[in-house]
Amino acid sequence: MPLAVSSPLRVKLAGYLTAAGLVCLSIFPFFLFYSRALSDTFASVIGGLFLLHCCLLQNWQWVKQPWLKLAALFCGLCLLSSVHVGLTGAWVQALCLPRLFLFCVALQCWLLATKARRIWLERICLLAALWLISQCWQQYLTGTNMMGMPRWGDGSLTGPFTKPRAGFTLLMLFFPGIMPSVLRLLRHNKLKSWGLGCALLLLGVTTMVLIGQRMSCVLLFFGLSLTAFIFPRFRLPFGLILACAGGLIASLPVISPPVYAKLVLKFSDQLHHFAQSDYGKLFRSAITMVAQHPWMGLGMDGFRNFCHVPIQTHAFSFLGIETLTNDTDRGCNIHPHNYYLQIATTAGLPGLMVFIGLAFQWLRTGWRALDVEHYPQQAMLFVTCCILLWPITSTSAVFSFPTAGWIFMFVGWLIAASSSQKRA
Repeated sequence: MPLAVSSPLRVKLAGYLTAAGLVCLSIFPFFLFYSRALSDTFASVIGGLFLLHCCLLQNWQWVKQPWLKLAALFCGLCLLSSVHVGLTGAWVQALCLPRLFLFCVALQCWLLATKARRIWLERICLLAALWLISQCWQQYLTGTNMMGMPRWGDGSLTGPFTKPRAGFTLLMLFFPGIMPSVLRLLRHNKLKSWGLGCALLLLGVTTMVLIGQRMSCVLLFFGLSLTAFIFPRFRLPFGLILACAGGLIASLPVISPPVYAKLVLKFSDQLHHFAQSDYGKLFRSAITMVAQHPWMGLGMDGFRNFCHVPIQTHAFSFLGIETLTNDTDRGCNIHPHNYYLQIATTAGLPGLMVFIGLAFQWLRTGWRALDVEHYPQQAMLFVTCCILLWPITSTSAVFSFPTAGWIFMFVGWLIAASSSQKRA
């Protein structure tokens, strides 16, 4: 005979599943550091455990959420586009896409449903951020990190990695890991607490500048500006940090010439000649591909699969985007280095509109629950998601790990924290 929903055995089994899910989540941020395969696997395992947990307790209320309906529509459009293209690899990837949203809702409704668990994950992120910062400083001061790896060829600090990934990873950990502690310290009127908060903030910002990755540095200051906008108490420390950062950048030709060459000189040159830069060519190729396939897109991995196909379109001639016919005047890569352009080439303009609607719902949920004074963690998660979903930037692939892991972890965490505060 089937067990009753309230059966002690089912409750006990559900408790074991929760414990297993929390163990997976504890390890998950560190897998995002070093292993795409394991981080993807653990996200899928968390989603699977969540479904088993729901089956045991017969709790399916979470499926009624409006944002999940949009997520289902988005996955359906990606699958439709991929089937239309006819490539096996494309529609197989589209069938696997719902696992990301399942992971997100598992964090929201299950693993991060309590304040204690959210604080615990914050401390894990803080620990990971301090580890990354320590490795960056070791590499800066001694020439190599703990693994014996020197700087990257262009002068970037790699921190605990073998490739220049430290900037993006520190950006992901800075606001949910470091900034809640900074804001809590700044709330106190004691000079010691205020000074410690400013010192922790200065350490993170200085490390990001010395890492030398341009977009991560720009997005960090964008996030700090947004924090100062929503939290008046932070404006004075933010002004001091801006002054210190300006002095640090001015001294880069002396203290770190390779970082100055990349962060200032190369960045300025790219902005002045963006259309001719590698990123400009990628963006131009993606825009013209969307103009040629506006309704159905080109399926999962469509940009990589069809970038070398000659494109004939004058749809954007009024923007100065010329017809692209060969590989010499266009950019091709595994993705267009922008979330929104990647989604548009994947599922067309309908898919792009649905994803924008999803992003709007996520951010609206965070904004409505915003209370920086009393809930700094939720506020910093909101800032993190604003940074992640900011459209005018160069990015990694939105559906691939580790980027997808960071995005959907923070979105699930933000909705969990926001829903909890609204109930309170």
